[in-house]
Amino acid sequence: MKIVVLDGYTLNPGDITWGGLEKLGELKVYTRTSYDLSEEDLIVERVGNAEVVFTNKTPLSKESLKKMTNLKFIAVLATGFNIVDTNAAKELGIVVSNIPTYGTDAVSQMAIALLLEICHHVGQHSESVKRGEWSNNADWCYWNYPLIELTGKTMGIMGYGRIGQSTGRIAQALGMNVLAYDQNRNQSLESDTMKYVEFDELIAKSDVISLHCPLLESTKGIINKDTINKMKDGVKIINNSRGPLIVEEDLAEALNSGKVGAAALDVVSTEPIKIDNPLLKAKNCIITPHISWAPKESRERLMSIAIQNLNQFLKGTPINVVNK
Repeated sequence: MKIVVLDGYTLNPGDITWGGLEKLGELKVYTRTSYDLSEEDLIVERVGNAEVVFTNKTPLSKESLKKMTNLKFIAVLATGFNIVDTNAAKELGIVVSNIPTYGTDAVSQMAIALLLEICHHVGQHSESVKRGEWSNNADWCYWNYPLIELTGKTMGIMGYGRIGQSTGRIAQALGMNVLAYDQNRNQSLESDTMKYVEFDELIAKSDVISLHCPLLESTKGIINKDTINKMKDGVKIINNSRGPLIVEEDLAEALNSGKVGAAALDVVSTEPIKIDNPLLKAKNCIITPHISWAPKESRERLMSIAIQNLNQFLKGTPINVVNK
């Protein structure tokens, strides 16, 4: 059996192993394959007559899939699977799987890391010290940015699934109160420091809003000029879920006006980020390059689940199938 990995570098830049897949077939790993469908011929050529293909962000369109006549199984090396035309795959008898639960702890940890960076500006203060500003300071301490204590403040979490709940538990451990908005409510999670509310109440009462909802037609652009206007002045916004949840022009305008006090983002609408993205020049905006998922432990877990997905497919009992 031939197995092709189209874009393996981000999952495994060399610090984990492909050994589990090598045991299952003849493996060919490409570090990168274009994310641009205009290079569809290259994608088709690299898949060739393989029965199995693994992809992270390299797209597989209906036109491409029709040319991959030997393909039986597509394994997406991520939770999101919109880069595959799953309907076309189903029509062609190709099973598509994803990795649904590998990054819960890593992503929630990063959400809190982004928030703490807003609160304390650790990186900027460290660089300030290294520039000599502490050595030459008249006082025994100083701070170049307002510092924020989180205890007693309210975090609104949009999307209270696994990652949202994990983020909420950490926020509560920091002394915060949590308001959660989700279509599916687990009332047993409610307590003195956590309760479910409707969307409008969440955005009106939260000091911090953290996005952990999926990207759907109903959530695309959910952070926009109108919803921002309903938020508290100086609200902090965290997004390490999906970039298109935010209308970036509207957020940039709100940051520059001070309506939004700060934003910390690990995702943007187009990745890699375009040089003309308005958030690059917005005030009080932290942007990291989509690294929430990337701790080694998380990537090892992803690899393990990917191997399990293929093993179960080969046994005739596929799991994590997204195109049933």
